[in-house]
Amino acid sequence: MAREMKRTKSSRQTQILAELDSSPSLRVAELARRLDVSTETIRRDLDELTTQGLLNRTYGGAVRPLSSEPSVTERHRLFVEERQRIARAALKVIGDGHVLMIGSGATTVHVARRIAVEMKNITVITHSFGVATVLAFNPTIKVLMLPGDYHSSEGATVGVHTVSFLGNFYADYAITGASGLAVDGPSEALLECGAVYTAMVARAAKCVVVADHSKFEAIFPSRYAPWRDVDALVTDAPPPEKLAVTLRQSGVELVAAN
Repeated sequence: MAREMKRTKSSRQTQILAELDSSPSLRVAELARRLDVSTETIRRDLDELTTQGLLNRTYGGAVRPLSSEPSVTERHRLFVEERQRIARAALKVIGDGHVLMIGSGATTVHVARRIAVEMKNITVITHSFGVATVLAFNPTIKVLMLPGDYHSSEGATVGVHTVSFLGNFYADYAITGASGLAVDGPSEALLECGAVYTAMVARAAKCVVVADHSKFEAIFPSRYAPWRDVDALVTDAPPPEKLAVTLRQSGVELVAAN
């Protein structure tokens, strides 16, 4: 009987990992529905798999481990509706900007798409080819593409030349995404991108982080800024209490994407 239960758990955990291969971020309730077990069973499985280093727990779910951040192309298929709401809400924060720095990522591309529709006669400095491409639809927006080494899975330039070049400019807003949002600050799975975001934050009057709820309580290698250097977090759901307290204490404006 015990051997049968063990096999069942092993099979279930193998299926959880397979589900994460096809959907890099999943909620507990969704996994429970797919595997036809209780949410408590899924939580125990996720805790065990996290201990084994096979995945990372997030607020209410799980994501791939640090070393296997999905490509920006994969991420574009996730949380599309949430990111569209985040983009609309972000425009209310940055609408008075004339010079913007925009980091790479799926959410920032959504923001750039809204900028192309709603803003004009501005300058955008970016290292993201996706951001530059959607902004090109608005001829009144001047796009300055940062030089550097091309990171194919992120669709962006990175490296010492990218960071150095940013030092020549100043912006009203830096708009960055994040792989994780924890009490220490926003973090990025790709160290090279984290270095670019840090440089953007340093060269902008204000920093706006745009990220969906799946990033809550996730921690990745490159914490690119402490919360005291962030002016606003635009997200689609209330953060967990511990993170919410930290945001308030750090003076971060929490902008709800309704």
